[in-house]
Amino acid sequence: MSTINITNARKELYKLVEAVNMYHEPTLIVGKKANAVLISEEDWSAIQETLYLDSIPGMTESILEGVNESLEDCISEEMVDW
Repeated sequence: MSTINITNARKELYKLVEAVNMYHEPTLIVGKKANAVLISEEDWSAIQETLYLDSIPGMTESILEGVNESLEDCISEEMVDW
């Protein structure tokens, strides 16, 4: 994670926003009284989705089981009842 002070972040805001979106690396903005982290909207959405899925009982275990299942043992997408 890169770090920048708040004065320079203000001057470089456009460049910072471009960088966090391009490289998906957060930037720590250090202020006199508090700090903040700048991340891309895409990364924020991914974090929120992960937190939501992790809050569902048994979901993490189900995902881990699915990763270890061979493709031959899976049903086709057409057979899934949405």
